[in-house]
Amino acid sequence: MTTPKSTRQKIQEVALELFVEQGYEKTSLRGIAERLNVTKPAIYYHFQTKEAILISLFQDLGQPLAEIIAWAQEQPRTLETKKELLTRYSIALHNAAPLFRFMQENQATVRQLSVGQDFKDRVGAMAGLIKEPGAPLADQVRCISALFTVHFGTFAMQELDGDPEDKRQELLDVAIELVSTVHSGAV
Repeated sequence: MTTPKSTRQKIQEVALELFVEQGYEKTSLRGIAERLNVTKPAIYYHFQTKEAILISLFQDLGQPLAEIIAWAQEQPRTLETKKELLTRYSIALHNAAPLFRFMQENQATVRQLSVGQDFKDRVGAMAGLIKEPGAPLADQVRCISALFTVHFGTFAMQELDGDPEDKRQELLDVAIELVSTVHSGAV
């Protein structure tokens, strides 16, 4: 049995749909209210502005990333830790696919918001956790490439035919191959 979505979650979901369909600038609180078949004051009860809705969406995405970073900071820098970091990041992005698509298609809007910088900082923190300090440059590139295979691949693969879970797993497999190469010493 699934838990029914809260009004706040419904507003976020519909707002994100409209942000992706129409673009952030062309979406209004009135449009969100109309799509939900509620009044604008019902929206205002939860969010004063569409920016507040967008910020809440980023905060919701940011929470799993913060948890991944906190977990990885407590782990030894092993291949298994790196595989798990990539797996957790892959799942977080997969679960937030509509927001991630919005981010890719509305980069100028995202850059203007503090949450955009926060997301960038968290990805940077994960990059620091997956690469080996002092490792040869080629190995650092492989580790960073593994992270960004998952990161950018999640967006790029949306246009390809196939099951979303299969595509996520294939991206993850390629990313894990990259970090495994570093740890095996093979080139």
